[in-house]
This record gives sequence, C-alpha cells and structure tokens, in this order.
Amino acid sequence: MDLLRTLCSIQAPSGDESALTEFLLQYIEDHKRNWKHKPKVYHGGLLQDAIVLSFGKPRTAIFAHIDSIGFTVRYGNQLVKIGGPVTDNGIVLVGKDSQGEVEVTLNTPENAKFFQFDSTREIDRGTNLTFKPNFRETDEFVQCCYMDNRLGVYNALKVAESLKNGLIVFSCREEHSGGSTAYIGRWIAEKFKVHQALISDITWVTEGVEHGKGVVVSMRDSGLPRRTFLNRIIDLAKKSGIPFQLEVEGSGGSDGIELQRNSDSWEWCFVGAPESNVHSPDEKVHQDDIQSMIELYRWLMKEL
Repeated sequence: MDLLRTLCSIQAPSGDESALTEFLLQYIEDHKRNWKHKPKVYHGGLLQDAIVLSFGKPRTAIFAHIDSIGFTVRYGNQLVKIGGPVTDNGIVLVGKDSQGEVEVTLNTPENAKFFQFDSTREIDRGTNLTFKPNFRETDEFVQCCYMDNRLGVYNALKVAESLKNGLIVFSCREEHSGGSTAYIGRWIAEKFKVHQALISDITWVTEGVEHGKGVVVSMRDSGLPRRTFLNRIIDLAKKSGIPFQLEVEGSGGSDGIELQRNSDSWEWCFVGAPESNVHSPDEKVHQDDIQSMIELYRWLMKEL
C-alpha cells in the first residue's frame, strides 16, 4: 500500500492538481517499462492537468479523478470550501503559502458566516488547504483522508500493469462542478472513437452497501446510466465470480454525469469500492473491497 499512501499524501484540491499530475507522469515513466503493454501518454495543452493513457486498440475508457475536496483561505482566518468537506472543529488542515508550510486547526464559532481556523500567523489569501494525512492500515481496513479518489487512481494504475486495450483518464476538478471530463470525453470520442466508460471512483457505505462485501456496481445515483449498458456490466460481473454489490442512490455524482451531459453519446457505469466517513480525514475502505475492485476492472476491460 506504499503507492496508495503516497497518493493520499499529495495535495491536489480541485483546480490545483499539478503536484499530483507531476507525480503521476513520473510514476508512469518509471513503471511503464514493467507493464505488459506500453501506453501512449497524452498530457498538457487541451488536457491541462489531466492525463490520458492509450493502450493498444481501446474500446473502453476508465475515468479516475485525481482532485480532492479542501478549502481556500479567504480573508484573515476565514475559509471557503472546495467541494463538500466535513467541517468539524478540531480538524487539522495543511498547505503552503509564501512564508512556508501551513498547519492550522478548524475552529468555527457558532453562527459564523464563514468557516474559520486558528493559526499563529496570517495565511496568504487564496492559499489552498487540505486535510492532514494520517494513513492507517490493518489486515482488514485502510484509512486516510482522500481515499476518494486516490483509491480510484490507485486502481487505475494497478489495471494499467496488465491492460492490453483501453484508455485510462486521470481527470481533474470532479469535486467542484465537473471540471475536465466533458471536454476530455469529446476529445476521446473524436480521436479514438471510444464511447463507453467505467468510472473508477469511491462510493458510500449505507444500509444497503457494506464493508467487505465487494466492489459496488452503482445502478444509479443523481445520474442515470443507460439500463442496457448497466445490465451488460452486471451480467459480466456475475460471470466473473468476483464479489460485488449493487447500489441504488438518489444523490451523489461522478465523472459519469459529465460524460452523460457531453454532446457525444457516452455509455458509462460507476464501479468502485465503498467507504465510510465520507469526505472526512478518516475515510475507511475494506481491503477485500479494494482487491475486488482491481480484479473486476481487469475483467471488465477485457470483456467490454
């Protein structure tokens, strides 16, 4: 889990993903020689901080967003949220401004207009802050901030090790208003004639989805995948013999919704491990669900 630990430690809130982009590009360069098939790497230009890997003759794309939730320093000790982070008092936030490393603690008085923090010095306005990582691993669970979606990125990198035909997209700004997926989807449809996607992201433990019961195939959230494609994914998952769960929710979303809103005709399905303590410093995922996620993605990318 050293790779996942490293991914969780890199600050990359929505709109400020460049540090993680640089890490991924270097990781891909260092490791692709050991992968079964060598990808072509696309980044920069239209793609901005996103990365696209193309293997062989792709039929399906994996989308894994690399950004996280967080906060932006406003004026004085005020904060504005990036996405929807937990905002409990006592949470430690970290970042960097012109004076160096930053570590502050959330402490918002009741009825305050903006979230606030305690600090021994003034922090530059516009500084992005994220949860302080505390990576914990046991035989059963892995726990840290930003499992959503560094685990989705980790999954995509593990699939890349043996992928023969397919695309892997490391997208940006998913946690805050959709970001890069729509224009990347149009670019992929035009360049590769690919129109189906798996969304490598993390979902929730609920009364219907449990830790340790397998990766989740989401039948719907706030977005509705086309039932014909969804049924195909479910049939293939059953055929694989890999443990999985079915999810039905009315809220939440992913890169799949942005693909659906795209002008091109995209098929998509969210497939990801469930976590508890969502959008907090203590996001928690079962080891068995991580393994079943990787295995099911490997199977689906061969069969789709």
